[in-house]
Amino acid sequence: MEPLPETDEALDEYLEDNDSDLREVLKAMAREARRIVPSCVGLSLGLNFEGLTFTLVATAAEVAAIDAAQYLEGGPCVEVSGGAEVCDLDVQDLLDEDRWTAFARASAAQGIESSLSLQVVKEREVVGGINLYAAQAGAFHGKHDDLARALGATARGAVTDADLEFATRELARQTPGTLADVRTVDVAVGMLAARYHCDVDEARDRLQLAAIRAGVSVVQAAAVVIQSHLG
Repeated sequence: MEPLPETDEALDEYLEDNDSDLREVLKAMAREARRIVPSCVGLSLGLNFEGLTFTLVATAAEVAAIDAAQYLEGGPCVEVSGGAEVCDLDVQDLLDEDRWTAFARASAAQGIESSLSLQVVKEREVVGGINLYAAQAGAFHGKHDDLARALGATARGAVTDADLEFATRELARQTPGTLADVRTVDVAVGMLAARYHCDVDEARDRLQLAAIRAGVSVVQAAAVVIQSHLG
C-alpha cells in the first residue's frame, strides 16, 4: 500500500517537527495488516489531538492480485462473469436483488466489502484510531486481536463494517488544509504570547475567546492576528 498524494503532502509538512518517520511507520503498519488480512486494500490512521488523518491504499498491482484470488475462490466477480446478461446491470439494479446487496455496496465504495475500526489508547486516553478496509466480506472476522497487537491498537470496542464507504479517505484528502490551519493558529498564538508576555496556553485562550466574541472560527481569528502583525 502507498500513501494518498494528499497524505504524502501532509507527511512532508508534519514530519518537519517530529523525530519519528511516520511515513515508514504507516507503511510498516500496512504490511502487517496485509500479512494478517491479505485482502486489505486500505489503512487510515487518525490522530485525535491534531485532527489529522493519514491514509494508505493498495496499488494497482495489489488490487489485481486480490481480484485474482477472489476469482479463484469464487467471489462476486466470478458470478458476474458467469452470465452475459448480468454485465448489463447497473448499481441500482444490483441493489434491487438481495443476493447482490453486498457486492453493489462494495462497487459504490470502490471495492470495499468490509471495514474494521480500532482505537489507539495511551495512558487510558483514546489518542487516535485505525481504520482498515478489505476487498472481501468478513475479512476481519476473528482477526481483531491479531491486528490490534500488530498495529499498536486495542481490540476493545472494535467496530466492523461501519465505514464501507471509506470515508476516512476524504478526511485524509483534507489533511493538508487541516495542517495548514493548525500552523496558522500556532503562528498567531506565538505572536499573541510575545505581544502580551504570556505563555502559549494563555495566548491560545485569548485567541479562542476573541474568536467566540467575533463569531468567527479560531482559524479566521488567527489569520486576522497574523495580518495585523504583518501590517
